[in-house]
Formats: sequence, C-alpha cells, structure tokens
Amino acid sequence: MATGHEHDIIIVGGGLVGLSLARALADTGLDLALVEPQPPAPSPAASSTSLPITDGWDNRVYAVSPGSAAFLERCGAWQHLPRDRVAQVETMRVYGDAAASLEFTAYDAGIGELAWIVEARALQHGLRTALRGQDMREYCPANWTELAIEPGAAALLLDNGPELKAKLVVGADGAESRVRAAAGIAVATREYGQLGVVANFSCERPHRGTAFQWFMRDGVLALLPLPGNRVSMVWSTAQERGRELLAAPAAQLAAEVEAASRGALGGLELLAPGAAFPLRRQRVTQFTAPRVALAGDAAHNVHPLAGQGVNLGFRDARALAEVLTSRGPRHDCGERALLRRYERARAEDVAAMEFMTDGLQKLFMNDAVWLMKARNLGLDLVDRQPLIKNFLVRHAVM
Repeated sequence: MATGHEHDIIIVGGGLVGLSLARALADTGLDLALVEPQPPAPSPAASSTSLPITDGWDNRVYAVSPGSAAFLERCGAWQHLPRDRVAQVETMRVYGDAAASLEFTAYDAGIGELAWIVEARALQHGLRTALRGQDMREYCPANWTELAIEPGAAALLLDNGPELKAKLVVGADGAESRVRAAAGIAVATREYGQLGVVANFSCERPHRGTAFQWFMRDGVLALLPLPGNRVSMVWSTAQERGRELLAAPAAQLAAEVEAASRGALGGLELLAPGAAFPLRRQRVTQFTAPRVALAGDAAHNVHPLAGQGVNLGFRDARALAEVLTSRGPRHDCGERALLRRYERARAEDVAAMEFMTDGLQKLFMNDAVWLMKARNLGLDLVDRQPLIKNFLVRHAVM
C-alpha cells in the first residue's frame, strides 16, 4: 500500500450526520479526517454566509427537533441557516382513518416549538460553513476499496492509492453502508413495499405553523409547514400508488393531495416535480465492532411517519462526540470499552423509535374492522390525556 496518513478518527460519509460529528469533534484536539465519495455542493465565497440559492424549494426537508437544533447551534451550524427558509412547527394535528384526531401544541407542552422544518441543502450548507477553516483533513471526492482492522488501528485504502490509518473509523455512509459490511456487522432489513413521495406546494390557506398528518388505509400523508403559504408533502404509500402519484400531471397531483388532506389548507399548487424513495426498516445487530462505530442511517433506518430519522442520527453524533471526548484527546478513541459506552447510550432510544414507527405502520396498514375502531379510539383517548401527550412531546423534542 502507498504511504498514507495517520489520524485519530476517520469519518466515512459527508452527509448531515457525518458533518455534524466532524464539527462536534473539530475543537477537541483530535486529528480528524473525512472521506466522502461525492463532491460537495457549490458553496458561496468564504466571506459569504448566505445560502447559494435564490428560488426553488428542496423536495427533501427534515423536521429538526429542538434538541437537534440546540446541538447544531453548539456546532456553529444553526446560525448559518437563512431564517427565511426555516419554518417553526407550533402545532401538530394527527387524524386517524375514521373521525379520530389528536393535537399536540408547543404551548400546552410549555416549550417554544415542536420542531423546525429545514431543507436538506440548507442543513448541509450550514454544517459545511461551520466546518470551514477547521483543522480537518478532507478526502473528497474519494472512494475507498478496503477496510482492514490491525492491532491498535484501522486502515482504509483509498482507490487513488493512499492508505489512511486511524484509531477509529466511523461509518456515517448511509443505509447501504459499506463500512458496516466491511466490519462484518449484520443488518436485518424489512421492506415495507412503500414509497415515500415528496413534493412542495403553495397553499390557499395559511398553515399557521401547523404540521398535519393523516393515517389512511393506504398510507400516511403529512403536510409540513414551509415559510410563507407553502407546505412540504411526504406521502408514504404502496409502491404502485406512489408511482402513479409521481406520474400524475401537476394539477392532478395537487387535487389528489387536496382531497386526501380533506381540504385542510384549501387549494394546492405544485411548486416543482416530486420525487420518491423506498421505505424500509433496518436494524443492526450492534452499533460497533473493533475500531469501528456506526452512526445515522448506517446504524438504523426507520419509517418516516414520525419524522425522527434525522434526529436519531444527530443524537448518534452527539452521543458519540460526548463519549470520544470524555477522556481527552490523548486516549485511544477506538478502545472497545469506550465504543460499548456509545452503543449502550444509543440502544434504548433507537429501539424505542423502531418499535413505535414499525408498530404504527403495521397498525394502520391492517384492514380489520375491530382494529380500525381500536386505533381510532386510541387516538381520541390520548388526545384527552394531557400528561400522556406532554410525555410524547418531551421525548420527540430531544
């Protein structure tokens, strides 16, 4: 192998989770490297902090919890988000497939907001801006061909020749993680047979900071507030139905979403062509292996009906950064006992979210009449229990 470089930590994956982990560790004295196969999106000049887009809305948006927003602020990224492209969620209304409904409000829970709706590219830009000037070696675009675990280190061979060594390699390289596969970490996958169809609309009536969700027999429809009279749609539905929605003319798609949302926001107008992604649940047997840790979608993949996937990933980054810095920069950050602490810190949170999202998906995709009555009764009962609602909100905003 060609002569390469030695680092304390190599982060594989330059998505939101990988970038947030890199920024959380940037001031700790650890020698960091980031390996990412895709070139970074065009960014503004070094003196500029504005997002380099003037129109159009990203189809991929995230519901960022207040806890994740606070983490991103500590990382120096939240401050770089343009305020006119971030929407505050103050209320959430959930409707069953009968007459049942459930409402959560930030006011009732005694908090400022339930979530923030942010475009993927805005988050990417904020993290990239926060990392500018930090002491970190970046290999981008760069692919790797081999991951080898050696005594006291891990070695990563890049396809253009150099070998990188580190005490720890973090796989933040997504649901199809090559790091996970190379480390021999098994993953159980359940395909839901659904597509998540996403698109943005302008709406006739103001959303007033409200996120809407409808559980229907053929899927789950969510409308999330964007700045102004705009909403972002996520419609989780059977693959065939999802392909039909994608192929529909703009006016027809808007009419179908308006009908499915029971006219809650009046007339809708499609802002740009939609997109779709397959839905699945992935569960790893372990979060870590010798000299390797997983984070984000590499470690877990959940149904988007709760909008918590990205927040799980940010909590991974936050927990891993806390564990790795707990002993100072001179310790062995790939020590097995240290990695087990990270695994224990994340196991319960991830398992609870997997259980909830998978359970809800199964519950509402069942056509049994008695089950339909039971699930809608459950929504109404929870809506009348402020203590239960506040408990659910407190967990969701972490």
